[in-house]
Amino acid sequence: MTVRGATPGASEHFDAVIVGSGFGGSVTAARLAEAGWRVCLLERGKAYPPNSFPRSPLGMKHNLWDPSEGRHGLFDLWEFDHLDALCASGLGGGSLIYANVFLRKDERWFVNENLLEGGYEDWPVTRADLDPHYDEVERRIGVQRFPLEQSPYDQTPKVLAYREAAEKLGLDWSLVPLAVTFANPDAPAIPGEPITEQPNLHGRTRLTCRLCGECDIGCNYGSKNTLDFTYLTDAWRAGADLRTRCEVRSFAPLDGGGYEVKYVIHGPEREGQATATATLAPERLTCTHLILSAGTLGTNWLLLRNRAALPGLSPALGRGFSGNGDLLTFALRATQADAEGRRSPRVIEPGRGPVITSAIRVADSLDGGQGRGFYLEDAGYPEFAGWMLELLEAPEAIARALPRAADFVWSMMRGRQDTELGEMASALFGDCDLSSGLLPLLGMGRDVPDGTMSLKDGRLEVAWSKDGPSKPYFDRVRELSRQVAGQLGADFLDNPIWHQHRVITVHALGGSRMGRSAQEGVVDPYGRVHGHPGLHIADGSVMPGPVGANPSLTIAALADRFATAMLQEPAGVSVSIPDPPASGPDPAPPADVDDPGLAGARGATALEFTEEMKGFVTFGQTDFQAGFETGQEAQTAFMFHLTIETDDIDRFVADAQHAARARGWIESDVFGGRLEVTRGDFNLFVDQSEPGTRRMLYRLEFADGQQHPLTMTGFKEVRHGSLLHVWPETTTLYTHVLAGHVPFSAEDAAEVVAGGIIHIHPLDFARQMTTFRVHPPDRVDAVGKFGRLFAGELWDVYGPHAKASA
Repeated sequence: MTVRGATPGASEHFDAVIVGSGFGGSVTAARLAEAGWRVCLLERGKAYPPNSFPRSPLGMKHNLWDPSEGRHGLFDLWEFDHLDALCASGLGGGSLIYANVFLRKDERWFVNENLLEGGYEDWPVTRADLDPHYDEVERRIGVQRFPLEQSPYDQTPKVLAYREAAEKLGLDWSLVPLAVTFANPDAPAIPGEPITEQPNLHGRTRLTCRLCGECDIGCNYGSKNTLDFTYLTDAWRAGADLRTRCEVRSFAPLDGGGYEVKYVIHGPEREGQATATATLAPERLTCTHLILSAGTLGTNWLLLRNRAALPGLSPALGRGFSGNGDLLTFALRATQADAEGRRSPRVIEPGRGPVITSAIRVADSLDGGQGRGFYLEDAGYPEFAGWMLELLEAPEAIARALPRAADFVWSMMRGRQDTELGEMASALFGDCDLSSGLLPLLGMGRDVPDGTMSLKDGRLEVAWSKDGPSKPYFDRVRELSRQVAGQLGADFLDNPIWHQHRVITVHALGGSRMGRSAQEGVVDPYGRVHGHPGLHIADGSVMPGPVGANPSLTIAALADRFATAMLQEPAGVSVSIPDPPASGPDPAPPADVDDPGLAGARGATALEFTEEMKGFVTFGQTDFQAGFETGQEAQTAFMFHLTIETDDIDRFVADAQHAARARGWIESDVFGGRLEVTRGDFNLFVDQSEPGTRRMLYRLEFADGQQHPLTMTGFKEVRHGSLLHVWPETTTLYTHVLAGHVPFSAEDAAEVVAGGIIHIHPLDFARQMTTFRVHPPDRVDAVGKFGRLFAGELWDVYGPHAKASA
């Protein structure tokens, strides 16, 4: 699909803009569009009609998402310190590569713990709240179970073997609901039959499941009921504007309500070519409702990057990360025993069938079990993966076949023609016990959602470890996986990254979790962001903890619930849409006000010095000390490096406000890295209404990494007291970051984005003393004038106390 209707610099307004086309975004798009809302959905990846998923080695090599390297493919791999995560990039989101399982969250697994008292998860919704939405999503997706009772499905080895292992262990085994079409309505299940349905947005015919095991790399037959064939087709029929190759970078509230959204286009002409994506010109939309559905990693990344534009956003942002207990292990080289106890290879054939067909459910302590509950599901992979595995065995198989090959050559040399070639060719394949006797086991369940998400150098970071509070859970999943492997007569094998203290998740959840208040969560139980009308989140990031079962159905059901709540609100409000910024440079500021450098105007003596201060801030915090302490714990560092300068030291000394300019930069990962100060004001000492009190004032205008305008304001306060207070009071800056570019006179009424404290460290102060410069260079008395002013003001404050103490 292509971008429609967008022209650079122009404004388009929608009732709703949806970011992402996964289970949250697609459900919301269909519901709102069918209700008559003007909807635009922005998906960063491409559309994938049937037969467009690559299968060749070259195609798979490029089937990754990294536009800066020219890769516009399906798989988006994220690497963190103790965790790898896999997501999808394409129209239909994760549905394109998931294993189709549509299980409901267990009724008793909706945990209620007080988050403000140290609890890990608290679900403000119940199973009863979601059941009507589960019903609706299952109906629209079209859920079926694997038809094990029919031929040829009844001869699927991995399903039969897994069921037998579960029965021997006395475990709760069942076929799982799948978003796969095995049969047309009122017809028997037959592999490869055309599916009867209304035209889909791709305009292509789909086929019933061919049992090829390719679900997780994209179904080229359309057998999976992915979102592009279901909800997105419904949205498309209802008139929604679906735009692919459009990656959202920033958003901000508009005056009067609504949101501005900026995105870049990854055009097909750039595919295969390295591109400086950070320099792509943004397109612009406005909307009354903005729905973030970019997946757990994408949505949290967007919120963290744009947090400065959302004052008052919950301090819970980034907390409560969970990988839904994902753990991959393997049962390797399964065997079976005959009547005499002799063992031989057992056929599992994991490449036959859909990727997942059945699950073992292990109860939680909440519903009669011990420990945290989980599911262990059989898994498969494409048939071509079996050929790749057999390459590992090829040298041994060839060595075993060499004697027969030698007999064949010798027979040919003797003129014999009755040698059986089939036997020799078969021998070259070896036993095939590796590829045919392997069963991947997928565990998922109630791990502990204790992870946190943050930004570092503009990149998303996840702090989480399998060796933390979730260790007992993972030990239980591994032990059951080992028992299942034993029942299959197989060796147990961990995922190799397990021994590197890592796991991989395909079900990242949390970070923007639901909560009854802004202290508990980022959104309310209806997906509405606390304190920001018109801003919604509908994806896995809203989960207060793990779903336990595969989370896709629960994400979709919550999105259906959220859409219902949106439709009960007015579809439109009066929105002021500002014109796009005019092109061309800003007018030059007056030379004697904002030009950097030592001016020394009209024969006056100019002076400058450099100051560096470091500390911590917390978003949404107005109390300085609390902002510092919480920021220190969360490592939300904030610092600046400034050059303070005046063109005329005599005027500076004589001025009661002692005003000077400040230029330099601010550095803070949470605001987007190193950021230029576009205008800075500094006042050395300003009298306060309280006698014996002075303040040094700072006001620095800058923009975060997404170009949202901000102002850092701060003050150092010195007050009548002991001389011992000189150092802490002159090196401690109480700091607020305000929304917008705010003059001194409007600070009290401005919206506070973050608050905290920053300090001059002793070594930085020592360096600062070496940075004084004057112009002309021979006017060294200028430094003395500054020093006398500084010391004199301090003496005026502290001197009376010193005299009284004497």
